[in-house]
Amino acid sequence: MLRFLSFFSALVLLSPSVSAHPVTPTQTTYLGNEGIMVSDGHTTVLFDPLYPNGFGTYQMVPDVMRQHLMEGIAPYENVDAIFISHMHPDHFSIGEVIAYMRRHEQVRVFAPAQAVDWMRQEAGDDAIFDRVTAVGLERLDAPLSFREGDLTIDVVRIPHAGWPGRAEVSNLVWRVTLSDGITVMHLGDADPRDEHYAPHDDHWMVKRTDTAYPPYWFFTMGDGPQILSTRLNTLKATGIHVPIELPVDLFLTGADFFHVPGETRLIEKVGAE
Repeated sequence: MLRFLSFFSALVLLSPSVSAHPVTPTQTTYLGNEGIMVSDGHTTVLFDPLYPNGFGTYQMVPDVMRQHLMEGIAPYENVDAIFISHMHPDHFSIGEVIAYMRRHEQVRVFAPAQAVDWMRQEAGDDAIFDRVTAVGLERLDAPLSFREGDLTIDVVRIPHAGWPGRAEVSNLVWRVTLSDGITVMHLGDADPRDEHYAPHDDHWMVKRTDTAYPPYWFFTMGDGPQILSTRLNTLKATGIHVPIELPVDLFLTGADFFHVPGETRLIEKVGAE
């Protein structure tokens, strides 16, 4: 009996310390167009968060959300890195990214060399460029990998939608693993033809992606559905770049997608990589 009471007392003493450190689930928050924030409570990253133009077609980041993001007000504080897919104005704002970098001195930016060149034209030799990584990949170049703090980063250039049009645009597909082991992939405005992805099969297969964020046309066009289901080695996909006027064909697919700024999704680690 005394042994039982001692064991029970030990459990009671231990339980407060356990409950005081709950596991924070990894969550993705939709900002607008292809802008998302992914955070596991320890590491936080942004993809295409600041851009000046939705062309009257795509969701803009709401003014209050944008202000909180720029000022680092919760839940947009303690950002570790920003990833830019390409330099189009519905994805990338030169002035705002520069202003954000100057205000938040711990943040690193990873972007196509094309976008960084634009930043340098605006900001010259500003000290922020010590925290900027320019990626100068060409089509069919081997993917690159980086390690930054608790982040593991892989990147490959995939042509912009409309190939062979816009072939000059450097569109980067980012695969980022956070400190809790969750891996996400942001495809920018990638073209949905498997001829771009097949040459990088080893890259996709070397690591399982927990959730991919493709532009919405991957659910309805070309090889998009097959790329998502078999090529990218991803467990789930949530669409982005969805027009304000929801496409009927996208709705009919039953696919998951972001449409309203502020929406969130939880990411669960399922199975081994």
